[in-house]
Amino acid sequence: MAQLADRVGVSARHLRRIFEAHIGVSPMQYLQTRRLLCAKQLLADTALAVTQIASMSGWSSLRRFNAAFVQNYGLNPMNLRRAAAQTTPKTPAVATTLHLGYRPPYDVAAMLGFLRTRQLAGVEWVTATQFARTVRMDSAKGSCVGWFSVSFDEARSQVNVQVGESLQAELPKLIARLRALFDLDADPQAINAVLHSDFPEGDGLRVPGCVDGFELAVRAVLGQQVTVAAARTLAGRLVQQFGEAIETPWPELARLFPSAQALAVADSNTLGELGIVRQRQAAIKAIAQAVIEGRIALHGATDVAATIAALKALPGIGEWTAQYIAMRALRWPDAYPSGDV
Repeated sequence: MAQLADRVGVSARHLRRIFEAHIGVSPMQYLQTRRLLCAKQLLADTALAVTQIASMSGWSSLRRFNAAFVQNYGLNPMNLRRAAAQTTPKTPAVATTLHLGYRPPYDVAAMLGFLRTRQLAGVEWVTATQFARTVRMDSAKGSCVGWFSVSFDEARSQVNVQVGESLQAELPKLIARLRALFDLDADPQAINAVLHSDFPEGDGLRVPGCVDGFELAVRAVLGQQVTVAAARTLAGRLVQQFGEAIETPWPELARLFPSAQALAVADSNTLGELGIVRQRQAAIKAIAQAVIEGRIALHGATDVAATIAALKALPGIGEWTAQYIAMRALRWPDAYPSGDV
């Protein structure tokens, strides 16, 4: 609590006052609710062991986990799982199915169209109804790689996600990234209350996020002062040269986006042969090194102003690139890449 209060620049007492005024609960009650909702979804959607779900959701004690469920839902976790099993169809053992809700309206065609125009061969595969890609998940325990696919069920206002077995240990983190990627937490009513009269055709538009902030930053650099198609070509070459091979259920998905470690030590001559000019080479290597050293964190929980300043201090990173990264990787609502032609 003290660290969180210091991070946002208030006292711990004032932080509790803010939570109680705006949400009606204490910070710890809010955290408990988030943990319970995460655990509830994993119990309903997956076949993971209850002990594993408890740990993944933030409980160090199975007894406390069970007690929290009884107190909040009036039943223990196994009762909830049995009830979900009666209504949820079985999925292949090699994949886990998740269902992520959103508030309608949602312009699915616009979102998938944006992602399809920018898809990277080998890493992403986008159709009119589906988005699938490979992904690397880094954590304190190490790194794991795998794949996921997404389809929209507009009738139920939810996204159906298939996740490869290798990513099961990182499901809570992956769920958060998917909600950011597809902007599933947006409130269309609040948006329309301000913008609908000026943009009546914009109902359901969302701001695309990203799965990995470092990848998005590299792709932003490659997109400087070139067309989307040219940026996609350069990124595709980078993937083929430095991306690791991976097996997935689809032949269209066979590589991972290069890691920060791989690009930090990438040979300049090789990068030049891919068509990447020296200024952008320097920017990519600088971002990679800053991420490796922990000087820059490219996700929605970071300090936006400090991160933008740190990005602009790197060679080859100007205002537009920093703002674009802030919009899609940092999920900052006030980002404004005004220099984009």
